[in-house]
Amino acid sequence: MNDPGGQTRRSVEAAKAAVLATWLKARNSPPRPPANTAEKGDGAEEGPEEERSLLDRYMPTPQAAGVAVMALLAAGVILGAVTDPLAQSAGGWTILVSAPTPKHEVEAAEPEPAEEVFEEEEEAPIAETAPAPTPVAVPEEIVEEPAGEAPPPKEKAPFELPEATLPPVTHLFMIVLGEGSYETAFGKGSTAPYLSKTLAETGEVLENYYAVTQGILANEIALLSGQGPTPQTAAGCPEYADISPGTVDPATVGSTEQVEGTGCVYPAATATVLGQLKAAGQTWKAYVESPPAATQLPCGPGPNPLADFHSLLDNGECAESTVGLDQLAADLSRTSTEVPALSYIVPNACHNGSEAPCAPGQPAGLAGAEAFLSSVVPEIEESAAYKVGGMIAITFAQAPQTGAAPDSSACCATPEYPNLPPAAAAEPNPKGVRPAGGGGRVGMLLLSPYVLAGSVAEGYFNHFSFLRSVEELFGLTPLGYAAEPVVQAFDESVYNNIES
Repeated sequence: MNDPGGQTRRSVEAAKAAVLATWLKARNSPPRPPANTAEKGDGAEEGPEEERSLLDRYMPTPQAAGVAVMALLAAGVILGAVTDPLAQSAGGWTILVSAPTPKHEVEAAEPEPAEEVFEEEEEAPIAETAPAPTPVAVPEEIVEEPAGEAPPPKEKAPFELPEATLPPVTHLFMIVLGEGSYETAFGKGSTAPYLSKTLAETGEVLENYYAVTQGILANEIALLSGQGPTPQTAAGCPEYADISPGTVDPATVGSTEQVEGTGCVYPAATATVLGQLKAAGQTWKAYVESPPAATQLPCGPGPNPLADFHSLLDNGECAESTVGLDQLAADLSRTSTEVPALSYIVPNACHNGSEAPCAPGQPAGLAGAEAFLSSVVPEIEESAAYKVGGMIAITFAQAPQTGAAPDSSACCATPEYPNLPPAAAAEPNPKGVRPAGGGGRVGMLLLSPYVLAGSVAEGYFNHFSFLRSVEELFGLTPLGYAAEPVVQAFDESVYNNIES
């Protein structure tokens, strides 16, 4: 029988015996005389330099070491051949053997005797993969400004329309009432059934919509321009005068561009959404209801916030585009292309919902607002302009600031205004609402084919949000505080019926 295992063992034993015999032969070889040294006679004394070292006495000669190495290589080849299946299947063996170094070269290169030093063999370090280099940010070039010169004003970043789909609104009707709270106008205890039920059931209520400051006029100005109040606009502008100095607050240059100073009329450089529309080739018109005791302003009957902007006064745009409320019905009877893109509708003090009586014998509060809305809104809804890309927005300028339940709350990152003392410090609630610093919760009602009838939007918005939303609808750059990145414009949560 074939015995591969026995043959393997015999081959291994033979290799081991050959290696041992070679080593013993080298071990018993006579010692070599020192290189380049004359032989000594018997009995001659040996000096320290002539003593053979321990390593020199017991190390084999180069010839014997070469033979031992060749024997070890041959034994390794034999072992691999008989144990490795791949080697057994190979056609033959190839053995590489290094020839021994010639004797005269070995003697010439032999070092001087030295003491034998035994050192522990060091382990080779384990190669580690070097981590990928961290990208180094290249600092921008710093340009030093000359001493004594103010830095150049920052430039506004170009405005880009949001990626979200916007409704194709072509005619917007803004109805801005005076003073009223969300609870009394839209809440369960509302005393305005036409607003809170009849209209709300056909439109959408924004229940968390806030005014941005105190003062009806100041909030109307914010809606049109994104400008914060001055002490005079917050007080209703008792003295009609220009804002002085009327310069832009340095902290807002290149961003919200807020005018600083005291007074009522903003300088010509202060833009409005109305002027933006005109520059973009669109049209606008203000329909202002005259009060019982008419107060004439430079561009039409008052109260009229449009008269607080030199950008609308100086070029005649305000006078040209401001008409009485009775003109609204005539304009609505025209084709949709003849109706302004934005119609700004201002009721007088008798019909703006404020609790203060406008004149003896005249209605006040929500009863007057109900009469006004029930007359104006149906006319708009029946027009061709509304049916083709129309939207009606109804809100209050501010919540009541006096009486039994004053409300000066603010939401949506309402800023600290440069022309007013800072509001009392107060932490906002998780929704971003602060108890002071704003104009209170007023609510808004939207009527449009692009909102679902009877729906309620729960997001938090304010007058700056609405201004930004109007500018987005018409492809305009946000103005004033509407340009703040934190200001939330209306989105699909509000425009919830765009596919109609």
